[in-house]
Amino acid sequence: MEFAEACRAVACHGLVRCSSGNMSWRIGGGMVLIKASRVWMADATVDDISVCRLADGRLLSGRPPSVETSLHLATLRSRPDVNVVLHFQTPFATTLACRRGLKPNYNVLPEIPFYIGPIAHVPYFPPGSPALAQAVSSALAGHDMVQMANHGQATVAADFAHAIQNACFFELACEVIVRNGRSINPLPRRHGLPGSA
Repeated sequence: MEFAEACRAVACHGLVRCSSGNMSWRIGGGMVLIKASRVWMADATVDDISVCRLADGRLLSGRPPSVETSLHLATLRSRPDVNVVLHFQTPFATTLACRRGLKPNYNVLPEIPFYIGPIAHVPYFPPGSPALAQAVSSALAGHDMVQMANHGQATVAADFAHAIQNACFFELACEVIVRNGRSINPLPRRHGLPGSA
């Protein structure tokens, strides 16, 4: 199945570790596929997929879904233009999500403003909590990428390939920022590239 293959592709790109991260896919008819709870995305099969109702999160078939189901559903409800929500945790992006102080300018590569746009940030809330779902879905209502403090990242896209690309490019930019420290040189604003929000 396409969704299980996409889950394995997320893991193949190094975007998650073990059972971390999760993904959802709007399939029409008011239904959403979500990775089941505690499943390693690298090993995902059709038996590891939950089918939930978008409107209220009711489990329609499959195993219990990810603890972040409310985050996925709230985001999909707020973004009718997207079909995929990917929650990932990459080393360099998560390093910056755990950093104290000012948020960096992520526009160190053209791919960030071109494919992703401004990056949102939300404070730490416990995984699976209504507060986290509300904060992330609100942030993603106006952005395609959000940094969750001391947790990880979430991105939205029309399809799996774009969601994975967003995550990969964002991790690359974060690696450039972490490795360069204070000597980082963001893209010049005079070229009309937006700054981080």
